[in-house]
Amino acid sequence: MGICDIAIVGAGPYGLSAAAHLKARGLDVRVFGECMSFWESHMPEGMLLRSPWAGSHFSDPRSQFTLDAFKSVNGNHLSAPLPLSRFIEYGRWFQRCAVPHVDSRKVARIDVEPLGFRLILEDGELVTSRRVVIASGILPFARKPLEFSSLSAAHASHTSEHSGLREFQGRRLIVIGAGQSALESAALLHEMGTEIEVIVRAPAIRWLHQRPLFHRWPVSALLYAWPDVGPAGVSHVIAAPNIFNKLPRDLQDRLAPRSIRAAGAAWLKPRLQGVPITLNRTVLSAVVSQGGVKITLDDGSEREADHVLLATGYRVNIGLYRFLPAELLSSIRQVDGYPVLDSAFGSSLPGLHFLGSPAAWSFGPLMRFVAGADFASRALAQGIMTKLRNSRV
Repeated sequence: MGICDIAIVGAGPYGLSAAAHLKARGLDVRVFGECMSFWESHMPEGMLLRSPWAGSHFSDPRSQFTLDAFKSVNGNHLSAPLPLSRFIEYGRWFQRCAVPHVDSRKVARIDVEPLGFRLILEDGELVTSRRVVIASGILPFARKPLEFSSLSAAHASHTSEHSGLREFQGRRLIVIGAGQSALESAALLHEMGTEIEVIVRAPAIRWLHQRPLFHRWPVSALLYAWPDVGPAGVSHVIAAPNIFNKLPRDLQDRLAPRSIRAAGAAWLKPRLQGVPITLNRTVLSAVVSQGGVKITLDDGSEREADHVLLATGYRVNIGLYRFLPAELLSSIRQVDGYPVLDSAFGSSLPGLHFLGSPAAWSFGPLMRFVAGADFASRALAQGIMTKLRNSRV
């Protein structure tokens, strides 16, 4: 089949944005994966995006295919907070406009070869590419606490395992977590009449935008950058990954956790009225009991439910990408599961790049959000073109 310049694994916000920028540079780019599959199949129906409008655009070189352009073309049917279903529609519209040819097949394996990389697709077809960009998202990184490891999926599941929560209607549920996923799942379950309790290990729920004065112009512009990631002041550093990654490492390691602490959007608070929320408690054990689940908390109290929904986040570890074999992974310099990346998002294995959450160790928390796609795509494209020019000198 010949050789392409760049193969992109993943067709979500980062993969599609990167493809738009690289194709505009005249490179032969192939994109693999189902468009917006994580958003459609692993997030609950009825969800609203926590990210602000300004932080929810995909990226293309001329900013032609923004949410605003989508709204203009498709009529005034968008609102903020943005419904998940509309965001998926936007992503597919962006794909049709900016990256019209996407191969929906999955990549089963990537190997290094003399010309670059060999990709084995799920149906066995082989593709050779000089470079590979991994933009495969966070699904393999779903974190399940050890206390629930002995339970089957029928008794405990991660929020990423569901595209809808209707299957839990009429059942008793416990939701574990204090972030947007936990709180919004609890709200959706409550609104369909499900009996639920939320258990949180923190002493309080953090609600975003609880100080209206701080989020009004012009104060808001001084305290918070447009992606609205991170606390006041720090937000501006997070919004500039090329500055963040030049800070001393110990300072980066202090600022990053502060910017991604579990929190819920303020508009969720009234939707959770009447929902029991137990604070400052951790789960010591979870066992099957009379067809359901019995959990024991650290104060000795017990709870029983039909199912436990784990909104316990994600922990990056690129070794969990099944298409990356051990011999390839051994060539990649890593820190705690994150690849160490250069200014072009390139790993220590020449020609292999990572976008999205795996880039967060190198470029900061913005890479965990859609808002980071613009910086990442532009830096990737510019960096690759620079490397190509240097290789010809």
